[in-house]
Amino acid sequence: MKILLVGYHNPHFMNTVVLRQKAVGYLGHEAIFFDDGKYIIPGRIRSKFPGMHQWDLGRLNRCLVDLCQQQKPDGCLVVGGQNILPQTVSKIKAMGIPIALWTTDVPIDFKNILDSAEFYDHLFCAGSEALDIFYSHGFKNASWLPFACDPNFHQRISLDMHEQKKFAKDIVFVGSYYPNRASTLEHIADLDLGVWGPYWQKLGVNSPLKHKAVNVKMNYDQWVNIFNASRINVVVHYQDGKTPCYQVSPKLFEAMACGCFVLTDRQKDVQTLFKDKEHLVFFDDREDLRSKIEYYLDHEDERKRIADAGFTEVRAKHKYEDRIKNILDVLIKNNAAKI
Repeated sequence: MKILLVGYHNPHFMNTVVLRQKAVGYLGHEAIFFDDGKYIIPGRIRSKFPGMHQWDLGRLNRCLVDLCQQQKPDGCLVVGGQNILPQTVSKIKAMGIPIALWTTDVPIDFKNILDSAEFYDHLFCAGSEALDIFYSHGFKNASWLPFACDPNFHQRISLDMHEQKKFAKDIVFVGSYYPNRASTLEHIADLDLGVWGPYWQKLGVNSPLKHKAVNVKMNYDQWVNIFNASRINVVVHYQDGKTPCYQVSPKLFEAMACGCFVLTDRQKDVQTLFKDKEHLVFFDDREDLRSKIEYYLDHEDERKRIADAGFTEVRAKHKYEDRIKNILDVLIKNNAAKI
């Protein structure tokens, strides 16, 4: 089958859209890609002149419709969906092309997605908070489909001496700066901690993380090196106190697929997928995080047992190949048109 994937290719590093695109190929299908982030007008100008933004957004959507007319894909998967207009989804469906949405971002602004939701054949949600929103608006053709890993990228590897020197830490955190993350990690900043990710320059001048955090946008090979060089990977999910966020961070799947021991906050969706002290370990607050770090650093056999079980579980049940197959199966089942 020929599958059209619509999403955003980050120019700075390989993101999960690339992994989903590769998963289409792993299943033996042809993947066509449309980048819905390729605006002509820079964002700093579009933010000041709404008319220019609407023009460029309309142009992008017309290009997508034109591509569908030229390529005639057997199915279309939109990842994210913020930039895809309702009339675009409707036009693609009118061509007899089954089309599904896979939301990814925390639903801080869900209006554009809700405006288009009724036109999709099916709605997949990376987090159950998005599923709740769809259900509350009467969209019953929605289901939960979390992020995943790609074992071709996320795997156990041996590091050379240079890589060990650069990345080896007892505890690591990989991800973007957010205030709730900084607050949690500052409580363990006196330990052998490494923090990597973008926007950590936002830390306060007196933050104890100032000399621990590396402000950098990293590619997957470097993330894999960090996971493999660490003894404990800490996952702190985004929370702003206002927006519901229950979804599992991609980094959790990726770290587990590298055989890393994961210590995570009690995010709702994580608790649904994985068992505490069997596949990973949950912490309740900053004091509990510190206590469990100290315990598992001292109990290597127990730490490795849990990491091994998590490694096996995530690679058996949570691959992007599995997710894409799920999507295609639903589209085939729900549509009479051949895909």
